[in-house]
Amino acid sequence: MTDRPVTTRTRRPEARPAEILSAALDLFAEKGFSATRMEDVASRAGLSKAAIYLYFKDKMALLKALVNEMAGANLAVAKGFAEAHEGPVGPLLQTILTFMARQLRDTRFPELMKVVISESRAHPDVGKLYLDSVVSQGLPIFEGVIRRGIAAGEFRDIDPALAVKAMIAPMLLAAIWKTVFEPLGAEALDIEAYVAQHVETFLRGIAK
Repeated sequence: MTDRPVTTRTRRPEARPAEILSAALDLFAEKGFSATRMEDVASRAGLSKAAIYLYFKDKMALLKALVNEMAGANLAVAKGFAEAHEGPVGPLLQTILTFMARQLRDTRFPELMKVVISESRAHPDVGKLYLDSVVSQGLPIFEGVIRRGIAAGEFRDIDPALAVKAMIAPMLLAAIWKTVFEPLGAEALDIEAYVAQHVETFLRGIAK
């Protein structure tokens, strides 16, 4: 054994999928889904062109894995919050939205959202993947939380589907601001403070 740094080529095989996905997200965000080739991803990850196919069969498989690993994991956490929570619903919504804000601030999730938004027109399968895997799974969870608040008399008798879209819309703006406007010189957005203000405004608006 030596003290030499471990290079990409000598890392354990189980570490390679994460390296490949990180490289794929780099390139999808930089060049776009269409312009990225599997060999580009392999090169960025320090692998041969043939080696990458041992883990992912094509670009769509890479994107699907990114969606499942990033967006799917976030959704699972939010669902866990909702299932475990007891008592008033307002603090639960604050917990969920604060978690989402920190994911936008501290992870590469905004880059994934940018890829989905920018590529969905040219590649409808990209948007459909996110719609089916994330949006269609997440909205019912949040709508259920709103219904709990209505049933408990905490919230007004509002349309849960519309309320949830209003609740999560600022998250989309935060992601766009961070990935599109800040690189062009826009003032950096304090995402957690922005979402904290949104939570207060939203809860006051739906309170009974």
